Amino acid sequence: MTSKEESVRFDDGKFAVGFTMSLAEAKPLQFFPSAPPAAAEKLGFRFGAKGTHASRTLMLSELEAVLAAAPAAADRAAFAAAIIENNCLEKPTATTRRISNQRLGELYALDPFVALFRVLRGLWDVDPKARPLLAMLAALARDPLFMASAASVLSQPAGIEIQRAPLREALRKLVGERMNEDTVDKVVRNVSSSWTQTGHLTGRTFKHRQRVSASPTAVAFALWLGNVAGFRGAELLTSGWVATLDCTATSARTLAQEAKRLGLIDLRTAGDVIEFGLDRLDPGLGRLRSSVPAPQAPQGQR
Repeated sequence: MTSKEESVRFDDGKFAVGFTMSLAEAKPLQFFPSAPPAAAEKLGFRFGAKGTHASRTLMLSELEAVLAAAPAAADRAAFAAAIIENNCLEKPTATTRRISNQRLGELYALDPFVALFRVLRGLWDVDPKARPLLAMLAALARDPLFMASAASVLSQPAGIEIQRAPLREALRKLVGERMNEDTVDKVVRNVSSSWTQTGHLTGRTFKHRQRVSASPTAVAFALWLGNVAGFRGAELLTSGWVATLDCTATSARTLAQEAKRLGLIDLRTAGDVIEFGLDRLDPGLGRLRSSVPAPQAPQGQR
C-alpha cells in the first residue's frame, strides 16, 4: 500500500515545499540500540552472514497461500503437510514443494513455538492490506541479507531511482568474500524484487523509490520487534523497525495510539514519557521480559 499524498518532487536537487522526511530518510537505520540481546534469537530472530535471499525473494504470495490453507492453530508439521503433501502452493514437483517449505520456514518460521511467528500470525488477519509490511518486518528479523539491503533502499526519497552499486556494497560488507559476484548480483535482484513486493519500490527494469502507508497493525509489529531488539520507551517510535514503514516520529505515535484503540497494544503517556505494553501481541513475552535486562544504548546512539 503506497502513500500518494507524501510523494516528492525535485527541483534543482531540493525537496518540494512542505515535504516531510520520513525517519528512514532523516537518520541512519538502527535495528538494534547495541549488540542484539540474547533473547532475540530465542524469540525468532536469525543472525549471521547468509540468508534466504541468496536464492529466493520475500515469497509473499506463497506465505499468503500457506497461511490461508492451514488453520490458525497449525503447527510446523501441519504447515509442511499443506505445502508438501497438499501442494497448496501449486508447485510442479515434490522437490520444489520441499524447497519452498524450507525457504518459508527460514523466512517466517511457520512454527507456533516461535514467538515472532505467533505475533505475525496473530496480526495477519487483522488488516489484510498490512500483510506486505508484516511479511517484510518478519523477513528483516530473520534474513540478514534482507536486513543488510534495507538502508540502501529506505534512505532514498520517493521518486529516486535505486542504484545497484550501494546495494551490492552493503551486501558485500555483510558477506565478505563468502559469495562470488554472480551470487551477490542474484541477491541484489532478489532483494529488489522483495522491496517491490512490500511497496517500497516500483518499476520492472528500473526501480524507483516510493513511500508506503503504514497501518496500526504494522506499527504494532514493528514496536514488538523493536522491543525484542532492545529499544524502550520513546526510542521504539524511532527505531529502524518503525522507520521501515516510512513513518515520521509523529505519524508513528499516532498509529501506535490507534493500535491501542484497536486493542493490539497498551500505551501510557506522562508528559514526555511514553510506555508501551506489548504483551497483548504475545502474552508469552511478558514472562521472558522479567528475566531479560533492557540493554543500554552506547553513548551517542540514544
